[in-house]
Amino acid sequence: MAISKVVIADGCISCGICESICPEVFEMPDTAKVKSGVDYNKFEAQIRQAATDCPVSIIKVE
Repeated sequence: MAISKVVIADGCISCGICESICPEVFEMPDTAKVKSGVDYNKFEAQIRQAATDCPVSIIKVE
């Protein structure tokens, strides 16, 4: 299933797991952010893994 949107909801605890799993999509200046201009479908498995591994379940994949 193609990914059209990746969102970080409020509540990030800045653990860095998402960035360590998929630095091509996630960055951690202070709290997690989704990089713009990325073809999410190239990194679908890593994005879904980051969402699954997020300890506060704030990564939303549509």
